[in-house]
Amino acid sequence: MKRYLRNNDYNSIMNEQLKQLQKKRVECLSWKNIKPWHEQLLKAQKIQKDSCEVKLEDWLTVGKDDDLTNDEKEVILQTAKTLIPWRKGPFKLFGLEIDSEWQSNIKYNLIRPYFNLKDKVVADIGCNNGYYMFRMLEDKPKKLIGFDPSPLTMLQFEFINHFVKSDIIYEKLGVEHLEIYNHSFDFIFMLGVLYHRPDPVGTLKLLRNALNKDGEVLIDTFMIDGEEEVALTPNARYSKIPNIYFVPTIPALKNWLSRAGFCDIEVLAVTATSSEEQRKTEWSFDQSLEDFLDPNDKTKTVEGYPAPKRVYVKAKKKN
Repeated sequence: MKRYLRNNDYNSIMNEQLKQLQKKRVECLSWKNIKPWHEQLLKAQKIQKDSCEVKLEDWLTVGKDDDLTNDEKEVILQTAKTLIPWRKGPFKLFGLEIDSEWQSNIKYNLIRPYFNLKDKVVADIGCNNGYYMFRMLEDKPKKLIGFDPSPLTMLQFEFINHFVKSDIIYEKLGVEHLEIYNHSFDFIFMLGVLYHRPDPVGTLKLLRNALNKDGEVLIDTFMIDGEEEVALTPNARYSKIPNIYFVPTIPALKNWLSRAGFCDIEVLAVTATSSEEQRKTEWSFDQSLEDFLDPNDKTKTVEGYPAPKRVYVKAKKKN
């Protein structure tokens, strides 16, 4: 009985923490730097379209050009511009092409053969504006929940989803909040997040603990070539990115996963990031991949480290 009460107390504390964090999702909309974004979004959300054609293709397409009046098109354009930079995409919204910095369709098409989400409870950790989650709708998952602490990407998601009208849940939370979240998952995606975490094994343990029995993860992370079980630890920046902590070899990454409680570790692909996949556009920052590499040697970053390569890995929870 005492143990039961302790567990009950613990669950109550965790639920209260989660409620407080979720409350901040609303509170942040009044912050000085975010309020203008939200006010512009509200203008777009006044546009009501009962049924828009949605195409879950490389360009995630919502509606057609002639679905809107000229005034409505102007609101859509101004909202999309207000929410710059668009890092993930691309989207085509009522004929407006939002050509994002990342051609996320390349990554999605690469991993698409390796999962089936039908009737599963799915999480996308570091979901950005939801591009991948929108594409995942084609599998008809039971529930789809995205985690990302960025207010800007949350508003981008709400802008698109206002017209898609999906049941996707967007939590303005990070991977560190999985331990207090009130769901467990059958499948977790964590794409482009692990290298931002100062404790990669601890982060992978959070994923494992959030999985149901026989649950799976699919992750991608920066990697370096080599057979040794080691990781690069950049000094200040890696490819001009300040918060990169560890860039492992594949053997080191496998060790991290194993120590975190995963088995059946499968390397799906290794790719070098190219300017076809990541480049600056009018919808993104004024610098992108070409500015992050050594102008005299594209195999190196401007800091002299190996140029970005990614490894895609799938693994199962060890029960």
